[in-house]
Amino acid sequence: MAKRRFMGTGLPYVDLSEVNGHLLVVEGSDGVGRTTQLSLLRTWLEVQGYGVIETGWTRSALVRESIDLAKAGNALNLLTFNLLYATDFADRLEHEIIPALRSGFVVLADRYVYTAFARALARGTDPEWIRRLYGIAIEPDLVVYLRVDVNTLIHRVLLADSLDHWEAGLDQYPQLDPYESFIKYQSDVIREFDKMSDEYGFTVIDARKKVDEIQRELRAAISATLSQSAGADVVAPTVDE
Repeated sequence: MAKRRFMGTGLPYVDLSEVNGHLLVVEGSDGVGRTTQLSLLRTWLEVQGYGVIETGWTRSALVRESIDLAKAGNALNLLTFNLLYATDFADRLEHEIIPALRSGFVVLADRYVYTAFARALARGTDPEWIRRLYGIAIEPDLVVYLRVDVNTLIHRVLLADSLDHWEAGLDQYPQLDPYESFIKYQSDVIREFDKMSDEYGFTVIDARKKVDEIQRELRAAISATLSQSAGADVVAPTVDE
């Protein structure tokens, strides 16, 4: 395994030499199918003998309810928006991610700091500030980006539910109707993800493919990552296995 690093200044009380598990991240816009894919991945990895935990955006017991309440009013300012999500991440990092990695678990992350970066930058946040804010993050072993174009994305979102105020970016484009705002905002988010894909070396998978095809590609990418670790011997099975 390559030497593990923080993405910024890090946490002074955490010795990364003791963090021996694997941090695997699945990123992508709302509606790309992350939840389905992560559920399949967890089962597959557990069959292979790995201990697995999942962590995801706004699942912190500390601030989950506060975020829901704050967003319900549709009146969050940008600073509060960013700080609430950073608090959620910091709490999960300290109480879920780091302990699991120390215990040798595979951590499957449904989104990571890259979602915070994409959303913040699409809203005009200073890039240097937002990256310093998340400098406590541990660099993942693998980031898979489920990429989809905005037209496919809105079709999926409309089939699943009505447009959410924040998902549609109406805080940024209140003068637009929800459909137009969604197109503009999500296009901005996808553009930021695409930039980070080059910068951070994401593994990109076309999220327009069938579920089983995406799952095979995810397993292949994870197998390659785990196989680089000493003693790991993982072969990606077919979806039916």
